[in-house]
Amino acid sequence: MEDSRVWEFEESLWTGDAAHYRKLIDEECLMVLPTQPFVFTGEEAIAAVEGTPRWSQVSFADQQVARPQEGLIVMSYKAEATRDEERYAAYCTTTIRRCAHDVWRVLQHQQTLVPGRP
Repeated sequence: MEDSRVWEFEESLWTGDAAHYRKLIDEECLMVLPTQPFVFTGEEAIAAVEGTPRWSQVSFADQQVARPQEGLIVMSYKAEATRDEERYAAYCTTTIRRCAHDVWRVLQHQQTLVPGRP
């Protein structure tokens, strides 16, 4: 997957609806998020997203992409997201794997709040 598509994929996870999110999260996914219970399985993360309004806009900075082996992509970046008056900023990592031709799923995602930001 080309870098531009990697970032489109990642953006869609922030702004897409719950059905889209469910389609892209691997059954074995693990996430660490800055809300309780902090460590989530894929199903727990999907359930949390289903009950949360999606971000209307997200931008990425400090983007890096690594490809440690065929079919595995690791991203790191700073995300700044908004919905209505709410603002959110975090440093993130995401690991995705290719399951079939042009079929990618999230294996790991982590968010660390930017110090001093909401």
